Amino acid sequence: MPHSVSLIHTIAAALGLALALGFLATRLRLPALVGYLLAGVAIGPFTPGFVADAAMASQLAEIGVMLLMFGVGLHFSLGDLLAVRKIAVPGAVVQMMVATALGMALATWWGWSLGGALVFGLSLSVASTVVLLRALETLGILDSYTGRIAVGWLVVEDLAMVLVLVLLPPLAGWLGSSAGAELDAAQLGRTVGWTLLQVGGFVALMLLVGRRLFPWVLWQVARTGSRELFTLCVVAAAVGIAFGSAALFGVSFALGAFFAGMVMRESEFAHRAAHESLPLRDAFAVLFFVSVGMLFNPAVLWERPLQVLAVVAIIMVGKTLAAAALVLAFRYPLNTALTVSASLAQIGEFSFILVALGASLGLLPPEGASLVLAGALISMALNPLLFHAIAPLQDWLRARSAWARRLEQRDDPLAELPMSTDSRYLARQVVLVGYGRVGRRVAGALAAHDIPFVVAEQNRELVESLRAEGIAAVFGDAVEPAVLIQAHIARAAMLVIATPDSLNVRQIIATAVTLNPAIETVVRSHSEDEARRLVQECDSTVVFLAEDALAQLMSHHVLERSRERQARSTGPAPLHGPV
Repeated sequence: MPHSVSLIHTIAAALGLALALGFLATRLRLPALVGYLLAGVAIGPFTPGFVADAAMASQLAEIGVMLLMFGVGLHFSLGDLLAVRKIAVPGAVVQMMVATALGMALATWWGWSLGGALVFGLSLSVASTVVLLRALETLGILDSYTGRIAVGWLVVEDLAMVLVLVLLPPLAGWLGSSAGAELDAAQLGRTVGWTLLQVGGFVALMLLVGRRLFPWVLWQVARTGSRELFTLCVVAAAVGIAFGSAALFGVSFALGAFFAGMVMRESEFAHRAAHESLPLRDAFAVLFFVSVGMLFNPAVLWERPLQVLAVVAIIMVGKTLAAAALVLAFRYPLNTALTVSASLAQIGEFSFILVALGASLGLLPPEGASLVLAGALISMALNPLLFHAIAPLQDWLRARSAWARRLEQRDDPLAELPMSTDSRYLARQVVLVGYGRVGRRVAGALAAHDIPFVVAEQNRELVESLRAEGIAAVFGDAVEPAVLIQAHIARAAMLVIATPDSLNVRQIIATAVTLNPAIETVVRSHSEDEARRLVQECDSTVVFLAEDALAQLMSHHVLERSRERQARSTGPAPLHGPV
């Protein structure tokens, strides 16, 4: 043909083979992700037959990373990030230090240099955001508090890796590389300061200017009534801001796209933007996994099997145990500890970037890249299985381990209402599950009309602040019956579920009805189909609107129902149907 079609070849081969092998994997009861990775191995340079353009596939994968992180940002506000900072920041830092130390110890035992051991250890310490997001979305817990902890944890890791990538070249000379020039302490300090200034400037610009500018642009485009323009605006914002942030401020594409989505969340069209970009996100995410598979040389599995097993053990055992111990040390439930630790039991895109940089600086030996890629491929393939093992493992621990049962007994003082709680909060009160944007509006309306309520919230710091303000609140996941019992659900008049996590709504309502058959329930919903199912299955009032309007309507509905109860001597009859 008169022109190059390598892009078409790459996309056609990658998507076609990923579809076939992904379908086969699901038929074998394996995660579809395994099929995508094997498709990359099949069209990679280390297997016979057709070889796709690896550089082209890598760039297409970067677009997938941008769109995925943009979508996460659309569901993740600055408040969410700040809400988990007390666990995400120290947790991510300590977990990265533990994983880096384990990797360095292993590489030193193999006889590698200090620089090679450091690069190797760091590459094993950071998890893949793409793999995490796919797992959380598949399980339906991306919007849960546990999901927000995991995402916030990885955002901190991404920020740390941005700093590492900038500092590694000037430090390469000290670490034994002939390719890196040594810097004195003053030069190194200036480099660190400039990096921090760039990252800080980008974050400040996005939060101060972007939060006003980008929602306004999205609103102007939405006014045209053109769906094509709206979709184009969303994709252009995700890719353009990610590229601009990398070019101007030196941050990663993923981090730039994440903050772009986070500021775009201020728009009333954020939910529509997430929906419109979903097909593109899914398609390009598949290309990301295919591109990872293309980098893998299967020969390393039989040439260095023990080394591969050691790398996988650090990723999937060492990091997992460190993360679980840290979460438990912060007195979070066992389920949260298991979910967060499973989220981190893999490595991904930043590991590849760091390995490439370490090799170019002459720090990492050639076998280092192969071992990291083998660890990445195996941990990505097995990571979904870890998530599916959480519930059986938790049940097994409860049955076999006295220590696990003690964790479930919840001796945390925040897990139960204080003895000094006003008695009016313990009878005919409203139990409010979730204290986010919608929950705050509902709580404010109840407080303004002197209607007692108890908040059940998974954010420890938020529960502490609510109690400091004199608001009755208990810490924990309302899926656990103990949390609802501590909120005195058996004597409550109404249950209001204001969390965005719809996965466990049915279980929460079932527990509440078991403990209090006369209770009325009000639930928020993100879609009309979901609202209908909740009405049919849970016999509840379901509110489905944009977030701000939803908060206002839920507040109004809860107040009206509370007034009706006060006007009657008997308990309220349930109200059914979407509002």
